[in-house]
Amino acid sequence: MLWTLKISCHLVFLNQKSYLKILGIPYLIEGTNILITIPITSSIVENIIKTTYIFNDMCLTSKPCVIKASPKSDMVVIWVDIWDTQSSAKAKGLINRCFNIGSYIATVCGTNMNLGVPQCKNY
Repeated sequence: MLWTLKISCHLVFLNQKSYLKILGIPYLIEGTNILITIPITSSIVENIIKTTYIFNDMCLTSKPCVIKASPKSDMVVIWVDIWDTQSSAKAKGLINRCFNIGSYIATVCGTNMNLGVPQCKNY
């Protein structure tokens, strides 16, 4: 007797990078003690991304890049590169989404990669 078993599986190849920026985050954030403020770093941003629900199943290609919006500004722009499908489905689902960081509302925006223009040297 010959048995046939049909197995269906869905493979998604993440072979393309998508580029996002996150706006609306302050440069100084509250530490574990409310009286202490610390500058935001890429490792703090990675932890925020891992714990925020809109970034479920998201895989970063590199460390996030944190840059002050201007020298005198108290806000930062965070550049994030993610692995995505060829149709950029993950990035499209994140663009214009908002999430909270403390009392601040951060917004995810789409961006293009500009070849030859370094966006961050502070890794």
